[in-house]
Amino acid sequence: MRFHVIEKIFPIGIMLLAACGSKNSQQQAQGPPPPVPVSVTTVQRTDVGFYDEYPGTLSALNQVELRAQVTGYITGIYFKDGDKVKKGQKLYSIDQQVYEANYQQALANLQVQETNLIKAQKDADRYHMLDKEDAIAKQQVDYADASLEAARKQRDAAKANVRAVQTSVRYTTLEAPFDGTIGISQVKMGAAVSAGQTILNTVSSNDPMAADFPVSQSEIYRFTAMQQKVKKVTDSTFRLSFDTETYPYAGSIYLIDRAVDPQSGTIKTRLSFPNPKGLLKPGMSGTVKVWNDAAGTVMVPFSSVTEQLGEFFAYVVTGDKVTQRKILLGKQLSTYIIVKEGLKEGEVIVTQGMQKLREGSAVKIDTAKAASQAPAK
Repeated sequence: MRFHVIEKIFPIGIMLLAACGSKNSQQQAQGPPPPVPVSVTTVQRTDVGFYDEYPGTLSALNQVELRAQVTGYITGIYFKDGDKVKKGQKLYSIDQQVYEANYQQALANLQVQETNLIKAQKDADRYHMLDKEDAIAKQQVDYADASLEAARKQRDAAKANVRAVQTSVRYTTLEAPFDGTIGISQVKMGAAVSAGQTILNTVSSNDPMAADFPVSQSEIYRFTAMQQKVKKVTDSTFRLSFDTETYPYAGSIYLIDRAVDPQSGTIKTRLSFPNPKGLLKPGMSGTVKVWNDAAGTVMVPFSSVTEQLGEFFAYVVTGDKVTQRKILLGKQLSTYIIVKEGLKEGEVIVTQGMQKLREGSAVKIDTAKAASQAPAK
């Protein structure tokens, strides 16, 4: 029995060994995978000009909320909603009867205090004359001087009260703080308003108009240099567009904020745009375009870029193999794209045939289909 089992197992082992040997021989016969045919281009630098684009929000250079400074009822509205107003123009009036009465009372009190001061001054002068002749006690002189000083203080307090009440009377009339456009009134005739709380309206300047946009901290030096450079009236470095429409007037840098936002790593930059026709309104969103003369810029065909999980790569040819290189992209211009980091001038990269490539893959360059890297200027 034992001999029969061994005889059955032995042929099976021989068959397995034969199969493994056959597979190894087949693999050795096949060898490494053949080189992948690819098209390549040489990385070069070129001078290009283009507009960098940033999301922008329009705002008024001057804007103020009109708030009631006294409590009362609206007795007059002297404009139409949306009117253009001039500095000092009368806009609202608040019932001033109470404040006018308080003002007259304050004036009357001031006159009383001035009369008391005159009387105290005469008493003090009389007592000092008697004191020179030793005809009055020193204590009486001291009392007269103290009364004079008290009368003087009361007169000063009455003057301050007159100024305060006069200010309240003045606050019953609201005027435009500057030339601009007034919005829709938030109150109607007869409405009750509270001092420091009720917002009556908003006035904003409309010419020029500001466009705010965020700038990366790496670009601060560039924008600061442009701010310090004297610009011509016809300069088109800064433009503004809305969808497919471009605003007809060029802008200029108005200011760069004092500090970088630590959360976003950007700094707010403000442009000023002429607005003679009133086409721009506060709160509008658009695209700020900033001209960039990029000298010696690395540009490659967009077809040479691959994306993996939100990161971009290019295959660099070294000898007869490729290495996958991470790159940082800039603006796309037609069929080319700017490479900010990752590639150097003179390196050879793959433009076609990346689908079958992996890190270290062998390649065969198809010289007949080699792409020209430099775009037309």
